[in-house]
Amino acid sequence: MTAANSAAAVSSLVPARMDRLPWARFHWMVVIGLGVSWILDGIEIQLISASGYKESLGMSSAEVGLAGTIYLMGQVVGALVFGRLTDRWGRKRLFITTLALYLIASGIAGFAWTPWFLYVWRFIAGMGIGGEYAAVNSAIDELIPARFRGRVDIAVNGTYWAGAMIGAVGSVFLLDHSLVPENLGWRIAFFIGPLLGLIIIYLRRHIPESPRWMVTHGREAEAERIVDDIEASVREQGKALAPVDPKRAMHIVPEESVSYAQLVDVFFRQYPTRTVLGVTMMVTQSFLYNAIFFTYALVLQNFYHLDPSQTAVYFFPFAAGNLIGPLLLGPLFDTVGRRRMIFGTYLLAGVVLLVSAFLFRQEVLTANTHTIFWCVSFFFASAGASSAYLTVSEIFPLEVRAQAISYFFAIAQVVGSTGPLLFGWLVGEGTERDPLFWGYVLGSVVMMVGGVVALVYGVDAEGKGLEDIAEPLTKAGRARGVGDTAAETI
Repeated sequence: MTAANSAAAVSSLVPARMDRLPWARFHWMVVIGLGVSWILDGIEIQLISASGYKESLGMSSAEVGLAGTIYLMGQVVGALVFGRLTDRWGRKRLFITTLALYLIASGIAGFAWTPWFLYVWRFIAGMGIGGEYAAVNSAIDELIPARFRGRVDIAVNGTYWAGAMIGAVGSVFLLDHSLVPENLGWRIAFFIGPLLGLIIIYLRRHIPESPRWMVTHGREAEAERIVDDIEASVREQGKALAPVDPKRAMHIVPEESVSYAQLVDVFFRQYPTRTVLGVTMMVTQSFLYNAIFFTYALVLQNFYHLDPSQTAVYFFPFAAGNLIGPLLLGPLFDTVGRRRMIFGTYLLAGVVLLVSAFLFRQEVLTANTHTIFWCVSFFFASAGASSAYLTVSEIFPLEVRAQAISYFFAIAQVVGSTGPLLFGWLVGEGTERDPLFWGYVLGSVVMMVGGVVALVYGVDAEGKGLEDIAEPLTKAGRARGVGDTAAETI
């Protein structure tokens, strides 16, 4: 770093002040206002899988499947496009923009009269949700104090399943043609997410820009005012604030953006093992989730001979296990620790699924007992999957945080999309159990490998400030090329 650059450095206690805050109403506003993203995604996925628009639009089963694929590909594109903009333009501008994009696109999709029109707007709605993953995860982690960050992030990511249950309940009534006309029910269902989003977008207007991001972009004075306001509101609630040690000040040389060459340097030279960790965790959980979730109904119908209406009932305990896991296990990621909990949740999810695979092969399971095994497996897998987003968000420097989430999310979505295709082929007509047995074995091993990689390369980030886990690229005097080992010993 040159002398000229060093002279331009600013000193800031903003990160330390944010991390020492007690839990307050401000943090509830952040959780509710930003955490709704995963509820919306859960609603969307459930509505797509319900396919109430199939007859109205004259679509084949393949075309319905294509609608789901297009939505997921929209998420990939949205994450890549908006992830970079989030790091460049700020968290708030993007978490408002991406939610608005989703609201408009999902609402317009409800007026579809032909498949191509539905495809276009489902893709755009997917872009909005994909952008949400990058903008919202980074904002939450930068606004929540370090000692609460793990449980909050994991619980918020787990609320996807609350959204899925909302979508399922809405589908039960709105897609019942005895209650609502066939051509109207699915259209109303498409407005569930936008109506919820309209309420939340108002709340988001009151959530500030990330003060951490502002400091690295030369807006130190604004960042200080935001933290002053947050601290004042905390004191008004009768909560005391501990003084901040001046030695914890960061010295930053503000920069507007990070080049692609710098990104490559961060991911492959400075933090190569963290890149391996992030990709592995995201890909393994995505593959397992998509493989099981998108084919469990086929298993119940083809092997246990349930009709579609009976199968729909089994979704609720499956979703409940996925929702409860992150809520109950989340606090342990802040106390027992990231590395041990990630390893434990990935390993247990894989082991339970492996046991169910052998029992399935021996034909000793029923629809009820097989669903119980899924519930237990995904009780752990859901917490592990949520921790993947937490991990990717917190182990890279602030200036590339949203882009790290977006790149790894995109890779995971692409690889994970092969799961339903493979497992659907393995299920077949339900005449042979061996092919699906080996599919379950594969899914179990994949998940356990993710846990082992986390145990070996994981970062003990619990209770640490984001800047202690990975120094900002804009830190004055930062040693270029500082890698994984040096960063983890801070």
